Amino acid sequence: CCTAASVVTDGSGGAADERSLYIMRVVQIAVMCVLALTVVFGIFFLGCNLLIKSEGMINFLVKDRRPSKEVEAVVVGPY
Repeated sequence: CCTAASVVTDGSGGAADERSLYIMRVVQIAVMCVLALTVVFGIFFLGCNLLIKSEGMINFLVKDRRPSKEVEAVVVGPY
């Protein structure tokens, strides 16, 4: 029924427990912030990588579908 913390009556034990609880809470908040930032930057960089790859695919398709040189010669002819 009685723990070592409840036996101490001078109050210093409660302050130490409260301080360690506060430090533990701050450490938990710091770890959660670091993990959240890691996830946010991971999603951001993956999105940028996919955007760059999609632009490369679009440029590849645009080069593939350009008009032939014969069409350019016909267009340039009348001028």
